[in-house]
Amino acid sequence: MASSYEEGDAKAGENVFKTKCAFCHTLQKGAAHKQGPNLNGLFGRQAGTAAGYSYSAANKDMAVVWGENTLYEYLLNPKKYIPGTKKMFHGLKNPQDRADVIAYLKQSTA
Repeated sequence: MASSYEEGDAKAGENVFKTKCAFCHTLQKGAAHKQGPNLNGLFGRQAGTAAGYSYSAANKDMAVVWGENTLYEYLLNPKKYIPGTKKMFHGLKNPQDRADVIAYLKQSTA
């Protein structure tokens, strides 16, 4: 198990998101899905349930509810966290990058 989540820096997380995540994900309410689902309203939502996005069975069947700790573990290695996911991203290995992007997502998806 990876080390536990500690609050990150949202400004630094914005940069991580733009370079590592924005190609596949949008954040704005009502924005279209890309290769990955729109992340608006992510916190407190069960995996595999964003309306209008075609999830893998693995994501739909995963009973995880997204929060800081679950995202912190997931972002380390998405394919290990949800075996069978169609997500192509290999993860954020740097713990600070994960904490920072989570802080940005908390601020940007509420």
